[in-house]
Amino acid sequence: MNSEGILPGAEKKMEKALEVLGEELKGLRTGRANPGLVENLKVEYYGTPTPLKQLATISVPEAQVIVIKPYDPVALKEIEKAFLQSDLGFNPQSDGKVIRINLPPLTEERRKKLASQVKEMSEETRIAIRNVRRDVNKRIDKEEKEGLLSEDDADKTRKEVQDLTRDYEKKVDDLVTKKTQEIMKI
Repeated sequence: MNSEGILPGAEKKMEKALEVLGEELKGLRTGRANPGLVENLKVEYYGTPTPLKQLATISVPEAQVIVIKPYDPVALKEIEKAFLQSDLGFNPQSDGKVIRINLPPLTEERRKKLASQVKEMSEETRIAIRNVRRDVNKRIDKEEKEGLLSEDDADKTRKEVQDLTRDYEKKVDDLVTKKTQEIMKI
């Protein structure tokens, strides 16, 4: 066995951690309306919790407005109920065909709270990436001990894993910086 089998698996796991962070960040509110804020809201639809994006078209006709048009008019009441029960803090307004959500401007205090939430999320992702590095390094040590990897190959692979970890931590930093700027922009 050599290092070729180790690195792609590690990179795949690190990429997955980064994707999860990206999805979580999409759901955080910035100053502008964004379908990502509501698309994963779970709505009870015929007894099954279903993501909103599967039940309706979600559009943003104006910077502070989200419009939700259900594919099935029967779902309108359930969608409205899901918003009222959620912790999103939105007040849905229904005209019987569509639901409008007007987003109030974010206060300075709320912006700072969101920025700190972004920082916490990024730290969880960094921990996940470092855990992948730790697991891979354990595997390298084991394979070196069993004679499957030479000492030079093991050292080279450890260095490659460390470089990969650094690359993914930088990607996390880039995502966080971009989202924090979005949040703090008035």
